[in-house]
Amino acid sequence: MRIEYDVTRQLIYIWLSEAGKRAVRTEVVAPGVHVDFDREGILIGIEILDVSRVLEYKEQKES
Repeated sequence: MRIEYDVTRQLIYIWLSEAGKRAVRTEVVAPGVHVDFDREGILIGIEILDVSRVLEYKEQKES
């Protein structure tokens, strides 16, 4: 498993197979959460868009 995070686009991709394997089908399982499957129907990755909103994350700032 490998996790990629793009802070600029607020996107996380969780690879459940080798990175770079091509998805042939994507399903939306919740707003901002997509899952990718390979040609055999095996789950290969999970993409979370707008991470801070989806995970209700609030950045903590030090005083």
